[in-house]
Amino acid sequence: MNFELFIALRYIFALRKQSFIAIISLFAVCGVALGVAALIVVIGVMNGFTKDLRDKILGVNAHVLVSAFSGGIRQPQELAELCRQVPGVTGVTPFVYSEVMLSAKGGVKGVVLRGIDPATADQVLSLTRDMVSGSVNDLEDKDEMPGVIIGAEMAKRLGLGVGEMVNLLSPTGTQSAVGFTPKVRVFRVAGIFKTGMFEYDATLGYVTIDAARNLLGFKGDIVSGLEVRLADVYAAGTVSDQIRSKLHDFPVFVRNWQEMNANLFAALELEKTAMFIILAMIVLVGSFSIVTMLVMLVMQKTKDIAVLMAMGADERSIRRIFMYQGTFIGAVGTALGYGIGLPVALLLKKYQFIKLPSDVYPVDYLPVRLEFLDMTLIGVAALALCYLSTIYPARRAAALKPSDALRYE
Repeated sequence: MNFELFIALRYIFALRKQSFIAIISLFAVCGVALGVAALIVVIGVMNGFTKDLRDKILGVNAHVLVSAFSGGIRQPQELAELCRQVPGVTGVTPFVYSEVMLSAKGGVKGVVLRGIDPATADQVLSLTRDMVSGSVNDLEDKDEMPGVIIGAEMAKRLGLGVGEMVNLLSPTGTQSAVGFTPKVRVFRVAGIFKTGMFEYDATLGYVTIDAARNLLGFKGDIVSGLEVRLADVYAAGTVSDQIRSKLHDFPVFVRNWQEMNANLFAALELEKTAMFIILAMIVLVGSFSIVTMLVMLVMQKTKDIAVLMAMGADERSIRRIFMYQGTFIGAVGTALGYGIGLPVALLLKKYQFIKLPSDVYPVDYLPVRLEFLDMTLIGVAALALCYLSTIYPARRAAALKPSDALRYE
């Protein structure tokens, strides 16, 4: 242990005899600890919220979407095979998309209807994993009655269960002598899913592609588009460019999830940065207490500083003594903050004891995700603020002259 560190630790352990300075030191440690703990919990929640929201969005929607410029895609098998040839693509499935009305004994509800292929939908969508009753395979016609899978919130609102009958009203009706007549077809509820996102659970409905074509009046094997799943969600930009190049001869356009949800995730990232800056102010308050403590300690230890300098200690050594003290206090506060913040975040992650209203927020609990990089940056930021707070008192101590300090001794 070098000389400066030994003197710094000696001054720190002697603070118990100087109650006022000891109280200020305690405030500094507590301020840094609370700031670090708050940062760990809040940044963990922000990371968890972003990941959970992304997973829910990508569970219902594809990583890459291939759609026609107008009408629909008339050669879905050929385009799907070309997409599968692109490196990084793990699944491709066709879909039909429209908005219809669903009427049942419990009322009428607007539905975002999606026609899917049960054989390939599991490669792209999380519908199979989200099912709470029924099965995706039950969508196939039984006794000439097509099936529909609805969200849990919709089923709750309309009082529906598996096996009950509903009517789907298509906007693409027929013109008759008495005016426009919407096309109506009876479906049975083949299953109920729950993603945890109120918007999806209250509005989405799934049928087979053939049933959707029949209801909407699509001719032939036309579909609305193709949904593509990737091995790496963050490679969506690169892979979507490769798909564009592969399909440049077809009248289609390609979009990835980052482009379609850019505003949402940019807002979440901005909110995370803002929360980091705001909560870092708590650590800054603790660092101000370190400044106060060190200034008072310099005033009290003027004689000791003069003696050390008279014995040969230079200005750099004196500066390091007080920098070590402030940094040590900051390190204790940071370690205590980790000791408080990490258990709280892990308990919140395991037990999810804070519930949120699902009709207001996209998730019904506070998700937590602790990332090593963020946890490291929190500690580095806290220690950096504490270190910067030692510069002024340390320079003031180093500027003392032994002759002035010992003149009246």
